[in-house]
Amino acid sequence: MPGANHGAGDLSADRLQEAAGIFGLLASTLRLHIVWVLSQGEQDVGSLAEQVGAPMPTVSQHLAKLKLAGLVRSRHQGRRRVYLVDDPDLVAVVRLMVEHLAADTDDTDRRHGLGA
Repeated sequence: MPGANHGAGDLSADRLQEAAGIFGLLASTLRLHIVWVLSQGEQDVGSLAEQVGAPMPTVSQHLAKLKLAGLVRSRHQGRRRVYLVDDPDLVAVVRLMVEHLAADTDDTDRRHGLGA
């Protein structure tokens, strides 16, 4: 439609590059898991490492990358530093993908007689 703003046609090369960079960061299973856990609520590095099943130094390195990209932020809570997802839209995208995959798994299980 002439004059209609459909959004997708308005993407600049810079915006596409930025989106690709964010998806690239989330292409790491561990970073995606970290974002997923943080989407449920803020965590300190120790708790986060325990939940994602990775050593604290590894989790810290991934958090640094996510923080540098502006996807998570940290704050002091007493003597602890806690991390949280800094972008509610990112939480929505991650949850949407996880829920989508869960629905696909449920549908596949039902088709194969594995569901409840």
